[in-house]
Amino acid sequence: MKVLVAIDESEESFYALQWAVDDLLSYSPAAEENAIAAVTLLHVYPPFQPFIYPSGPGMHLVYATPVVIHSVNKAQREKAASILSRALTICTEKNVKAETLIMEGDAKDKICEMADELQVDLVVMGSRGHGAIKRAWLGSVSSYCVHNLHCNILVVKLPLGEGKPTGSK
Repeated sequence: MKVLVAIDESEESFYALQWAVDDLLSYSPAAEENAIAAVTLLHVYPPFQPFIYPSGPGMHLVYATPVVIHSVNKAQREKAASILSRALTICTEKNVKAETLIMEGDAKDKICEMADELQVDLVVMGSRGHGAIKRAWLGSVSSYCVHNLHCNILVVKLPLGEGKPTGSK
């Protein structure tokens, strides 16, 4: 079975990974026919917009210099590597073999695109639990994936008693 786990910087996504590793992906020699063939950890970061909208009247659009663009892109890649390093640690602690992918773009589109391209059997992701207004304004990656993926999807929520982790956005 091929599994794709979508990872971002949120504690909800790491909880989903931990849940999947503990309850779904841990290798058991007795369950050889159901063994996980491949686990892919996917992190998608948003593209950097190299312009800034002015805040005052009569001001013009400001574009970032190539040095700024390079610096921001480097910082995004480093942050993605750090996130996936933490995720890989969770997998290796439970002897789960995993590979990583870093992509740039809209998370919901890239998750669906990679799930199709890799022909995964299951996508695992966390749910941030935004309220109705925030979800309507920002959109919900998990909701979009539920309605657009062509494979099974498992959306893992934090237990009710735990609420949102401290420091989450």
